[in-house]
Amino acid sequence: MKDVSTSVALTMADLQNEEIQQTVRRERKRLFDFIRRRVPADEDAEDILQDVFYELVETYRLVKPVEQIASWLFAVARNKITDSYRKKKTLSLEEQNIFPQDEEGEMLNLGDLLADDQTVESKLARDAIMETLEEALDELPEEQREVFVMHELEGKSFKEIAETTGDGVNTLLSRKRYAVLFLRERLRSLYIDMFS
Repeated sequence: MKDVSTSVALTMADLQNEEIQQTVRRERKRLFDFIRRRVPADEDAEDILQDVFYELVETYRLVKPVEQIASWLFAVARNKITDSYRKKKTLSLEEQNIFPQDEEGEMLNLGDLLADDQTVESKLARDAIMETLEEALDELPEEQREVFVMHELEGKSFKEIAETTGDGVNTLLSRKRYAVLFLRERLRSLYIDMFS
């Protein structure tokens, strides 16, 4: 009896795999072109395409039949494109030009000041920045601090954070934005104290 059920399960899995492979071959180019027209780079389009096909495989694993496969794929692609733009719109403390300019008139960012330069001045500046950042993080409301730490320091996606906390992605984006704005202001004050 076990052999029959095992062979039936293998046959079902083989059929699903074949159906997935046929769908990928049939829809790949059209779907890639659709995505590419809506995102800035081939790499982004390829990443989104892979995410769409991953969703397809996951759906088949859960044995959820997809009636109109092409429509379903394009709907998933639209959602993934929207998600990718939401991710890019989030503020990152590292990307912010929170410090005005260096001697050559170039905008400085946090990475410039935290560079692994071994001079005494740069070490003192790094220490002051890290101390101020730690103090400022402690001053944040717990929910803002949590999402900032998970996203910026632990490298988690907003989707992962949402699964952990049970909060919606838009709520998390808002909390992160408030945290970055607060931290940016604190670090700007430090810069003025240090370099004015």
